[in-house]
Amino acid sequence: MEQVILVDEHDQEIGTMEKMEAHRKGLLHRAFSVLVFNSRGEILVQQRADSKYHSAGLWTNTCCSHPRPHECIQEASARRLREEMGIEANPEFLFKFTYRTHLERDLVEHEVDHVFTAIFDGTPEANPHEVQAWKFMDLDLLRKDVELHPSRYTYWFRLILEHTQLRLRTS
Repeated sequence: MEQVILVDEHDQEIGTMEKMEAHRKGLLHRAFSVLVFNSRGEILVQQRADSKYHSAGLWTNTCCSHPRPHECIQEASARRLREEMGIEANPEFLFKFTYRTHLERDLVEHEVDHVFTAIFDGTPEANPHEVQAWKFMDLDLLRKDVELHPSRYTYWFRLILEHTQLRLRTS
């Protein structure tokens, strides 16, 4: 069973719990989101597979997940980028934020989300169990689409786009 790292409001580890139980109870836990850009400044977004336990079929950031107990969060972000999108990269930490939202199936997402960025110019090899579609998008066009059609996008991705001015890192 997959475990998540429970944290306090300061992102200090206070224990672990089975992932679905933490989501049913709405307990604060550590997570990460990876935003991949190409050298033209376009962001790689994915459509979550219809089989996902929540937010199925919604568009979101390149990948996201939870670090395993005793796993460095930066290493977890690189691992999950490989597992979901077939991309080899070393994501760099950008910022973190806390959010809480109710999801379908009586689940609650309550996370300290660590946001990472990476550069990638190849073609992803998406895992079909995780991702049903992907595309690179102009960031301004993406923001406009999210504004016009927010229900097409995951809650956490909308927050990331709302509260940040994402910029391509070329160095």
